[in-house]
Order: sequence, then C-alpha cells, then structure tokens
Amino acid sequence: MVQRKVALITGSSRGIGKEIALTLAEEGYDIVVNYARSKTKAQETVDEIKNLGVDALAVRANIAKIDKLEAMFETIDEHFGRLDVLINNAASGVLRPLMELEESHWDWTMDINNKAMLFCSQLAAARMTSGGAIVSLSSLGAIRYLPNYTTVGVSKAAVEALTRYMAVELAPSGIRVNAVSGGAVDTDALTHFPNREELLGDAAERTPAGRITEPKDLARTVKFLVSKDAEMIRGQTIIVDGGISLLA
Repeated sequence: MVQRKVALITGSSRGIGKEIALTLAEEGYDIVVNYARSKTKAQETVDEIKNLGVDALAVRANIAKIDKLEAMFETIDEHFGRLDVLINNAASGVLRPLMELEESHWDWTMDINNKAMLFCSQLAAARMTSGGAIVSLSSLGAIRYLPNYTTVGVSKAAVEALTRYMAVELAPSGIRVNAVSGGAVDTDALTHFPNREELLGDAAERTPAGRITEPKDLARTVKFLVSKDAEMIRGQTIIVDGGISLLA
C-alpha cells in the first residue's frame, strides 16, 4: 500500500491557508491544519478536506513558541508518521506608521513571521528524510513601500531572504525551498487595514490582469512549487499579482 504524502499548512483554518490546504488535498495529500484560535473553523476545514477522500488533522499551536511547535510536530509524528511538505502561511503584524512602532509590535511581528518560519522549517526538514518541499508566503510589501506596513514589510523581506538561505542549505537533503508573494488579496486579514476598500478598489483598477489576486491563484502556484515539475526552482520568490507590481 502506497502511503499518501503529508502536508502541513500553518494558519490554515481560513483564508489563503485554507485554500492551499484544500488544493493540496485535491492532489491527494493528507493535511495537517494548524490554527491558533478557532477550533470550530479548523474542524470545518478538516471536514471539508476529509470529504475529498484524504485524511486531515487539526492541531492548535502558537507557532511563535518553540515548545508549542515541538508539541505540534510530535502530534504529526504520532498521527501520520511522516511529513513531506511544509507551507509557512501563518502571519501577523502591527499596522502603524514607523514612528508609532513599539518594541512589542516589532517582537510580535518578527516572532510570528520569521522566528516561527525558521524553527518550523527546521523541525519539518528533520522529518523529510526522503526529500520534500517548503514554501513560504510573502507579500509585495517586502520589496515596495506600503503605508503602515513597516513591521510586516520588513518581516516579509526576511521571509524571502531566509528562503534563499534555506534553499541552499537544505538542497543536499533533497528539500526544495521557495516563496510565493501575492498582491492585494481579499481575505479576513485585510479587514485590519483601515483603508481596505480603497486598497481593493485601487488594486482591481490598476491590475493589468483585470482583477485582484485571489487565494486560489496563490494556492495553484504553491501546488506547482511542491510538485516535481518545479524540481529546478530553488530559493525563488514567485510573484502572483496579475502584473500590478510592474507598474510605477
């Protein structure tokens, strides 16, 4: 009996993470749904995944805490006994002008978006004994200015840098590492932006492709990057934004 591959998607009870989880489930992966707060939403996602004919497991863990990360991976070991794909999707951040940022804002953002990515990737890579793939989610704020986005933008730039370092050092283990960067995507996370409607309207109007990026666009790119078709793509950040970043 051939054992199905297993994918862990952090922050996958909703939004882009959930879309990625469902997309990989459709490809035949068993799925680990990591969540921080809503057990109800996580279980709903698990049920949707199981309806696709694969197995799924919801694991609550604050990925900024290494002990919680270690406990999550122990649960994965007990339930699945393997891990083949890690998607570093969970993210957070404080949206304030640069001069209003405090130490706690900086630490919170970097812990969730960077420290968690590093140590989650370490724990995942240690289990990818037959090779695997790691994909992390970035954003255009990593390479261009966005109002009130200082902490998140800097953390996403670090996501892309860490992707390059991991791609080189994990390559001998047969692990491919890349990142996906999206344009403005209408998810729950965007409700925290005071100018949400303005952002979405502007993005839709200016995007050469004629619409804003949707979660499914990012999920399809992730699906490609974890597949064998992307064997020679290493350490890259693939921008999925309908071309809006090409405009001044």
